[in-house]
Amino acid sequence: MFKKKKPVRKAEDRFCYFCVNNFKEIDYKKTEAIGKFVSNYGKILPRERMGTCARHQRKLAQAVKRARYMALLPYVK
Repeated sequence: MFKKKKPVRKAEDRFCYFCVNNFKEIDYKKTEAIGKFVSNYGKILPRERMGTCARHQRKLAQAVKRARYMALLPYVK
């Protein structure tokens, strides 16, 4: 009758995308990289869902906001 939901992976199970790929800095001009961390509605996805570390999540949020301001990323899709 009811479908079982998939268990949500914990942040401990995931690794930070930016730490693993040795990003020196998160640049707002690289919209392909930061676009992965934005939802279909244009919202910045949380750490718990994406598995980024706190340091890179702060830098990611700043880069997304700058890219929106410069019209590289839309505010709402």
